[in-house]
Amino acid sequence: MKILVTGGLGFIGSNFILKLLHDSDKYHIINVDAELYGSNIKNISKIKDSPNYEFVKGNITNKRLMEKLISKSDAVINFAAQTFVDRSIADPNSFLVSNIRGAFTILDIITEQKKRLIQISTDEVFGSLQSGTANEKSVLNPSSPYAATKAAAELLINSYSKTYNSDVIITRCTNNYGPRQYAEKLIPKTIILANQNKKIPIYGNGENIRDWIYVDDHCKAVLLALLNGKAGEIYNISANNEIDNFTIVRKILEIMGKPENLIEFVEDRPGHDLRYSLDSTKISNQLGWKVKSGFENGLEKTVQWYLDNPELLNNISSVLDLSLIHISEPTRLRRISY
Repeated sequence: MKILVTGGLGFIGSNFILKLLHDSDKYHIINVDAELYGSNIKNISKIKDSPNYEFVKGNITNKRLMEKLISKSDAVINFAAQTFVDRSIADPNSFLVSNIRGAFTILDIITEQKKRLIQISTDEVFGSLQSGTANEKSVLNPSSPYAATKAAAELLINSYSKTYNSDVIITRCTNNYGPRQYAEKLIPKTIILANQNKKIPIYGNGENIRDWIYVDDHCKAVLLALLNGKAGEIYNISANNEIDNFTIVRKILEIMGKPENLIEFVEDRPGHDLRYSLDSTKISNQLGWKVKSGFENGLEKTVQWYLDNPELLNNISSVLDLSLIHISEPTRLRRISY
């Protein structure tokens, strides 16, 4: 089976590729990636010479390129996206281009060529939940420009399913953690800063709650959706690990043997959702997916992976500057070009 993976140099995409090529030789992967800030060619260094792997540098908004690559593939898994909420607040335009225009480009081509698309979405499309969990039919209520672009892509895909009978599936996942995650995200940033005995910033009071899933479990769910999912369906993916940000950071410091006085509370960001929560009963019942990785064990493996890859621990200053956006004058921070 030939699979076109978009954004395969990023965190989840690279883990998905490595898992497929490690577990089986029946898949041929074409990886298209624009090599933007979240990408790292080292993420797939182990399989770069595999006969079942091909890398193409390119952008998913390039229609000619995507037509060519999709014609060579049986299915597309769209991991490619701008994902960091803080960046979307500072400069929403690139998120609109990648997350909406890019998804539309792929969607239009797979419809014409009659191929399958798995669109990787997020629990953030539901916005903050005061109580309960969101199921596949819950109302979309995004808070950030990032979440809004992912919700917009979902609506486009649903419209193509209804209007053109496109072979499309949407998966929505909770917060991923694990090896190869870009350093501006909470868990790797905490590990890197703690290793350097530097202050670890936490937005607001640290009580924002996320449901954390080890990246391998997410990848298994995506593969099941690709192979056995029903066209036009949406599948939520969650691990029932709802933990607040302050507790996450404290757990990492405990694993690393670092003091809690490294924690520093900073000004909260605008529109910061308090809680995300997904009901993943559907994918468990219909596709037989189950969580394999316990949170404590997964977090320990993640910390160890970063400590075993010191080239990623050398310099976080530029990443930290971008990941802490203090919005006292929001309009001044926006750098939108048309």
